Amino acid sequence: MTPCLTPDELNQFLRAAFPDRADQDLAQVLAVGPGHAQLRLVPGKANLRPGGIVSGPTLMGLADSAAYAVVLAHIGLVAMAVTSQLNYSFLRGCDFGPVTADAQLLRLGRRLAVVDVRLWTSSAERPVGQASVTYAIPGAAQ
Repeated sequence: MTPCLTPDELNQFLRAAFPDRADQDLAQVLAVGPGHAQLRLVPGKANLRPGGIVSGPTLMGLADSAAYAVVLAHIGLVAMAVTSQLNYSFLRGCDFGPVTADAQLLRLGRRLAVVDVRLWTSSAERPVGQASVTYAIPGAAQ
């Protein structure tokens, strides 16, 4: 599986596709490779929950964004590829700071893409969360 889009192309697309979100609220695509994408989000104070850790909705949103990015990197700019399933496991509290998401394509079919996403802050060996995400690819069911 060779990606057809670069990180710069994905970042430009995401900014255009979500114009009402400030740049600092969007995760940055750092890298794409065969079956893989890596994103980073620098959360703001609005992304914290009581206790000073990054909120669950922020982490789930980053996992979803990473899955979207890896799918688009491999099928092209298909804006209406949509999440059909997301299962997120919180593994430990996520300290305030940049959060990295690694998305790995497990299966890329004509109708569905299945992605594994791992999130961490300081070390990939200490993930803060893991998500299994399925994306529906439009036009395939016609």
